[in-house]
Amino acid sequence: MPPGNLLRAIMKLFISCILLSLASLHAGGAEISINDTDGSLGATRAPVMAHLRLTRSQERAALGGRLTVREITPKKTNSPQVPVQILDMGERGKTDRICWQMPPGAPGMRRFKLEIVSQEKDAIMAAEWDAASGQFDITDEEQAALRYNYATIGPGDLLTNIAPANRIYAVTRSDYIHPLFGLDSEILTKDWSVDHPHHRGIYWAWPEVDWRGQRGDLHALQHVFAKPAGRCLTTGGQVFAQIEADNVWKWETGEALVQEKAVIRLYHATGDDRLVDLEFCFTALQEPVLLARRGTDKYGGLNIRLAKVADQEIIFHTDQTNATPRLAWAELSGKFGDATKPSGIVVIQSSANPDYPGDWVKFPDLNWFQPTFPASGTRYELKPGQPLVLRFRLWLHRGAKADEARCAAQARAYLSPVTPDFFPKR
Repeated sequence: MPPGNLLRAIMKLFISCILLSLASLHAGGAEISINDTDGSLGATRAPVMAHLRLTRSQERAALGGRLTVREITPKKTNSPQVPVQILDMGERGKTDRICWQMPPGAPGMRRFKLEIVSQEKDAIMAAEWDAASGQFDITDEEQAALRYNYATIGPGDLLTNIAPANRIYAVTRSDYIHPLFGLDSEILTKDWSVDHPHHRGIYWAWPEVDWRGQRGDLHALQHVFAKPAGRCLTTGGQVFAQIEADNVWKWETGEALVQEKAVIRLYHATGDDRLVDLEFCFTALQEPVLLARRGTDKYGGLNIRLAKVADQEIIFHTDQTNATPRLAWAELSGKFGDATKPSGIVVIQSSANPDYPGDWVKFPDLNWFQPTFPASGTRYELKPGQPLVLRFRLWLHRGAKADEARCAAQARAYLSPVTPDFFPKR
């Protein structure tokens, strides 16, 4: 064949391939590849993310709960359709980010295609404002999963149960998670404890906050406080529900020193497991602010005060420095409250956090464990215009203490590059 004809044939074939690809995309059949190298994503049914340009019909389908992915397999039988939710839509002509929970499957490269189902579905995951309390609740198929306390709460009649010496800490508070429910509706967290009334479920705070030569205690609610800034957005869908809240740290004189954004994303429960992703962004406003643990080497950071736990077990795990990826997770398990069956909560640190991995701290008598920040012996300087971002994942599960292999698989899945990230609307 003459060189000119060969070139024209190659160009024709190339154009045909492009048109075929475009036709496939607009028909809802775009192929998406996810590399589940070690199989941890499928084994844990972890949420994954993909970037692609959705058609208008696919966007409408996603908003109506009708967009799914189906795995492309060599077998003739169809794999199940898996619901898809949009994380956020790109501008017209740019890529969107979509999310789904990885179905079980073999390790390695896995391929999926988008499909639209005909029947519209109501969101199974919901985040809603409760008018009576002013707080925000997340439900999973109408079952309560957690409450985020955005409006300020005082002790009320509980104050009479607190010893006079401790009442200095029984202070109006907000910006924390309680209750967090297990998969069988058992309450996992504790609020307004008599022994430490400032302990408040799951909260992000430091006992040493230095500003203008003064020291406040955001952990024990002394001199500095997190206050709602009036903007709290909610998202629901087929895969997750999310709360995105703006807060501001204020000194007792009313002056604002830190802007905070908290994002709580809870995924649909899969079998005996549920995942909750947390992201916190802190930015000093006018002047630097120093954050430290108690005495710079004890507690502070993501604080977790749990309900009474019978048969309690606490496990810490941090890989050696030469491990790749380096994993850091901890678990507290047992029978929470009046539950007759055990369950557990595992905390996984993100390797993107500064000073990763943070030290682990526990107080078994208080049903307390946590990853700490910053590093021991240091004070982290928040600077204007330079946000501090901290990320964590909570894995809630039924049953007694999870074995190390299951915890490691969850941690590897969380550190995967396809784990959904946060791009809050600002």
